Amino acid sequence: MSLSDWEANGWIVPHPTSRQEIASLLGVVERNLADAAVKGLSSDSRLGLAYQAALQLARLGLAAEGYRPQRERAHERAIASLQFTIAADPVLITVLDGVRKKRNRIVYEGTGIASDTEVQEVFELATRLRQAVITWLEQRHPELYRPPHDPT
Repeated sequence: MSLSDWEANGWIVPHPTSRQEIASLLGVVERNLADAAVKGLSSDSRLGLAYQAALQLARLGLAAEGYRPQRERAHERAIASLQFTIAADPVLITVLDGVRKKRNRIVYEGTGIASDTEVQEVFELATRLRQAVITWLEQRHPELYRPPHDPT
C-alpha cells in the first residue's frame, strides 16, 4: 500500500498545503502539549490534549504530502498514514491507535479512564513524534517548514 493506493480507495483526498498551514498545525501541537502539561487538569483531559497533539502531527504529515483524510475514519487513517509519511515504527502507530480508542472512551463513555502514568506516556510519545515530524519536514519538505525564530 501507499498514499496513492489510499487515494484510489477514497480514504484520502488531494489537499494543497502551504507553509502557513503547516505553521498553524505546529502551533496547535505546541498549544496542546503545553495544555497537556498543566497538572491541575484531569488526567482524562490531559490525555485528550496529548492525543490531539499527536493527531495533528499525523494530519500535518498528510498535508505536507498533499493529502487530507476523508471524514470517515479520519483519525484512524491519519494515524495509520504515519507509516507512509514519516516511516514511523509500526509499534508507535499501534500505541497511538490504542490511545485513539481510549480517548474515544473518555469522550463518549465516562470519566476517570486515564491514569497519570498513561498521560505521561502519551505526552512523551507526542513529544517524540513532534521531533520526528519536524526532522522529516526539514529533510523532505523544507519549503513548508520555517523553524521558530526564523524571520524568512
